Amino acid sequence: MNPDKNKPIGFMDSGLGGISVLREAVKLMPEENFVYYGDSANVPYGNKPREEIRRLTFRVVDRLLEYDIKGLAIACNTATSAAVKDLRIMYPDLPLVGIEPAIKPAIEQSRGGRILVMATPMTIKQEKFRHLLETYGEGHEVVSVPCDGLVSFVENCMFDQELLNVYFKKHLSPFLTDNTESIVLGCTHYPFLKSNILEFLRTKHKRENIVLIDGSFGTARELKRRLREKDLLKETTGIPGHVEIINSSSDSEMVEKSYALLNMPEI
Repeated sequence: MNPDKNKPIGFMDSGLGGISVLREAVKLMPEENFVYYGDSANVPYGNKPREEIRRLTFRVVDRLLEYDIKGLAIACNTATSAAVKDLRIMYPDLPLVGIEPAIKPAIEQSRGGRILVMATPMTIKQEKFRHLLETYGEGHEVVSVPCDGLVSFVENCMFDQELLNVYFKKHLSPFLTDNTESIVLGCTHYPFLKSNILEFLRTKHKRENIVLIDGSFGTARELKRRLREKDLLKETTGIPGHVEIINSSSDSEMVEKSYALLNMPEI
């Protein structure tokens, strides 16, 4: 048996958001061990200069490598845009996946209506994001919705509907039109706000037919594919693996919040 199969799979994010991707990975690969590093001491990445994002991402990856990981998920859209290309050059033998706004799936499902992409301001500014729009967006109405500050609601586990309604009214409502058909959740923090977004659309805009799309499952599936390619998946035993969560914040509750999000009921 390949002893490397027993090594853990590493996940990193600017904070707690990447747990939305980790949840999908745990469901797809329940027997694997995972180590997750949330950099909540420096959250959000989405309003920082690109070079600072790269520096922070490299530092977290260095920490995860100390755990002798067999694969790596950059479960942060902003960090993926800023650093994943260089990380693949630095670690060519490490199965590595990033995440990007699920624009391609949204267009593949499109019925010809408007597609909104909620994302951090930095993700929207990145060349990778523009490339996605140029590659898949031609002939479709794809509109970027900068969501400065929305990450903080998840980091603080603030899911109060009324508070979020105020935010969505300011940042989301101006982009909604009668022909809006889908909203891409272009940050891994945002899937935890799905029920809040749907409630806002239903009660404030009388819209129950807008589809929310995120890339968490696709990223987890690609990670599994790359690990299988390298013959690094554990054997099927029926014994669940272990998830270890680390956080850079001095707030001792961040790890507790992380496990709460990992086990949060899904809609």
